[in-house]
Amino acid sequence: MATSRVPAAVAALLDILHAAPSLAEVHIEDGPTAVNLTTRDRIYVGWQPGGETAVSLQQDFNGAGARTRDEAFDIACYAESRSGDKDMATRRERAFEILAAVEDALRATDAAPTAPTLNGTVLWAHLTVGDLYQDKSDGAKAGVNFQVACRARI
Repeated sequence: MATSRVPAAVAALLDILHAAPSLAEVHIEDGPTAVNLTTRDRIYVGWQPGGETAVSLQQDFNGAGARTRDEAFDIACYAESRSGDKDMATRRERAFEILAAVEDALRATDAAPTAPTLNGTVLWAHLTVGDLYQDKSDGAKAGVNFQVACRARI
């Protein structure tokens, strides 16, 4: 019996993002990494700048008899676009284009009918809250912290 669907859901989210054609030019990272200033566009799964939590989760009994449990969790993610110039508007626009591509990848399509369930690992998943960050210390950089909220039955 699984204690949590978190490991499978994170792996499925990474698989879905790697397979998304609209993210082909975006580097997708599993967790934190050293910053590589030569890669312009990135997505981090299970990491956000300044955050210490990769996934926040809660569990409770599904009903009487305690045979199954409900699990709700949020996967911390971060989408970023950077360049050597100071054009913040372009970086901000690109960060939100990346975010939109993530949201689209989590929607059901004929080619990916199980995307909203992270390939069957959860009951549903969707993009929820986000925060925009901007910085011009090493050229323009815009990033969006966001959460992928999930609900599972274990």
